[in-house]
Amino acid sequence: MSDKVFDAAPILTIGSPLGKRASYPEHYDASLLYPIARAPLRATLGIAGQPLFLGADLWTAYELSWLNPRGKPQVALAHIIVPCESTHLIESKSLKLYLGSFSGTRFPSAEAVRERIERDLSAALWTGSDVQMPTVVRLIAPEQFDRQTVQEMDGLLLDRLDIECDDRDVPAPELLTAAFAEQPVEEVLTSRLLKSNCPVTGQPDWASVQIRYSGPQIDQTGLLRYIVSFRRHSEFHEHCVERMFMDIWTRCQPAKLTVYARYTRRGGIDINPWRTSHPGSMPAGARTARQ
Repeated sequence: MSDKVFDAAPILTIGSPLGKRASYPEHYDASLLYPIARAPLRATLGIAGQPLFLGADLWTAYELSWLNPRGKPQVALAHIIVPCESTHLIESKSLKLYLGSFSGTRFPSAEAVRERIERDLSAALWTGSDVQMPTVVRLIAPEQFDRQTVQEMDGLLLDRLDIECDDRDVPAPELLTAAFAEQPVEEVLTSRLLKSNCPVTGQPDWASVQIRYSGPQIDQTGLLRYIVSFRRHSEFHEHCVERMFMDIWTRCQPAKLTVYARYTRRGGIDINPWRTSHPGSMPAGARTARQ
């Protein structure tokens, strides 16, 4: 895999609402969803065809509202599970505008809203494909709000290390090393220092990241410096996590690897990509304190 970083995102977002002045419609409009093909972005990572990883993008939408049959506003949170196998991802501002379009529209029930979102997202995520995997949407009603937990990622915190960081413009996979001559280990490592930038607007995207692996022990100092090297990098959340997965997989050669990031919300939505080399349980989805 090449270390060269190519930013394809601006080309892929021509025609999207991201970075542009937008009106905020109050009546349901599925055409507001803007899908972006995953394949060109993954090609910059040397991924052609089926990726090495499994996983999903776990979205939380905090600003969902609609009208009941009598015109009374209703509110809910939405948890959305997007399979990483989908041919497309959804540009986040378009999702915000789409969900906002429910606010002045009457629906017979919360279940009708859930089904509509699930149907529309599935159609957009698999644009032009005959094969689809389900997009799972779950609505959290107000009476369940106090059951939503705040929990930090488990694992050994890399941020405890007193390191010197270089001023870099792009991720630096050459910082990643592992102890290939020693006995393999199983570790869970975390950091709250991941930051990248929106490839179109330049706005900062803040995240916590968890690396769970088994194999040659990864040098923790190099790993933390690598995470910090994303600080000026411009790329979508999903692609940052896939880049991190591929760099660690290539450089450190673990037997198993999972990379999971929870990004702070923007526009009332947080995006939490999860990529893993092997089948397993999906993360519980509890938000961190900064989300």
